[in-house]
Amino acid sequence: MELKNTANPIDTAGPVKQVLSNLFYGWGYNFYRRENQLRADDLLIRSKLSGLLGECRAHVAALDAAFRREHLSPPTREHPFPDPAAVAAAQALQRAAQQIEALETEIRNASVPEMDRIHQRHRDERVTLEQLVAVDGDLVLAVMNLRDGVLALSDGTTAAAEIGRLLAAGDIRSSWERREQILSVLM
Repeated sequence: MELKNTANPIDTAGPVKQVLSNLFYGWGYNFYRRENQLRADDLLIRSKLSGLLGECRAHVAALDAAFRREHLSPPTREHPFPDPAAVAAAQALQRAAQQIEALETEIRNASVPEMDRIHQRHRDERVTLEQLVAVDGDLVLAVMNLRDGVLALSDGTTAAAEIGRLLAAGDIRSSWERREQILSVLM
């Protein structure tokens, strides 16, 4: 995944460079520093991933609602209790939606290295952020495969097993574990 790289105009400003640099660093933030761009890219990518997982969850909820309308009718005198197989399938769909929601929450609330002057002296923040964005690129591909697989489902009876297979494929979890490993070095 290739991200846009914006050149820092302060680097070629000449004598005005020191004044502009003091202004930017006086505020504590330089919009053009590569580290800040990478940090913003990480947040943007994770926001988009959360949106993709939201689409998955909405589709699973729609499958669940359609399945319940079709297979879990209100009780009657002839059939006072629902079919146990239909109840199990509806619960499996609900659990699949909860798994997707948990993954979405985990991705949205993940940490990113903060901009801290003390730590900037002792570590190369740019390398870490570039590694995070690269892992986020792999995560995008895995989540898009999950979304495409979930959106292709149309039958509620087999959807839960298929979603479980897609989630267990390991692409998302392995990318996420690599991301956590990169951040664990900093803690």
